[in-house]
Amino acid sequence: MDAPRFRQLRRDELDTALAWAEAEGWNPGLADAEAFWAADPDGFWGMEAGEELIGTASTVVYTGSRGEKGNLGFVGLFIVRPEWRGRGVGTAFWDFFIAQMQERLGGEAGEGGAALDGVFAMQEYYGRSGFRFTHRNLRMEGVGVAVPPDPALIDAATAVDFEELLAFDRLHFGAERRDFLRRWIHPQGGSALAVRGKGRGESGEGNLRGYGVIRPCRRGFKIGPLFADDPAVAEALFAGLSSHAAGEPVFLDVPENHSAALDLATRHGLRQQFGCARMISGSFPRLPWERIYGVTTFELG
Repeated sequence: MDAPRFRQLRRDELDTALAWAEAEGWNPGLADAEAFWAADPDGFWGMEAGEELIGTASTVVYTGSRGEKGNLGFVGLFIVRPEWRGRGVGTAFWDFFIAQMQERLGGEAGEGGAALDGVFAMQEYYGRSGFRFTHRNLRMEGVGVAVPPDPALIDAATAVDFEELLAFDRLHFGAERRDFLRRWIHPQGGSALAVRGKGRGESGEGNLRGYGVIRPCRRGFKIGPLFADDPAVAEALFAGLSSHAAGEPVFLDVPENHSAALDLATRHGLRQQFGCARMISGSFPRLPWERIYGVTTFELG
């Protein structure tokens, strides 16, 4: 048997990767592929044996406001078909696409950093490539409850000036993701909400105090991101987003290192379904986890 070949994925093959992710229990969003592809069309990789696709991965690089070179990468969708596991091909694939990402981030001595949300059993594996554990992100599951949002407090995220929303998102995510965000705040079958105040928010980005998105998934709805200046703002956003999925399964990926986020989830009856280890490498930026109530995705950060 010839050694597997590695190459970039085509757009339609990203759909295949997300179907595999569904089979693995990751429950991706119904329309995630378009936003994922917009984030970085060069960041998706495949492993082939003959004419058969047997592995996928993403190494999405966010280029920052200058649009010149990458400064933050995120690893996800690392899946090898079950019948090919245990043969060593996954490790060769991993080494290949990690090297590709490092090159885009500036090489081994580059200025960028990278992160991933990986299953707990793979922490040692990822650690061998320089990724270090920071905390757990926990997938919490509950049921949406109809609590109509307060129109005096809650607004559509699309009503916020996009540059202000982009700056707020960049502060909480660690890098600019302009093309991704343009699509993410227009979730078909979902909703994107924001809270604005009279003065500047705690984050210092205009008067935006927080925003969140809920989107339909293979099963139920996921909320992500959920960024807020304080627990009251997070509560208002969660209630408004949850109302969109009243009676349906609702998921929120909560950073365990933020006690107020865990309190929010448990107060609304959400219970842990599973979790991932957030691991970082290089000069990954320090994030304001005290204002992060839900991460955007386990696949792209």
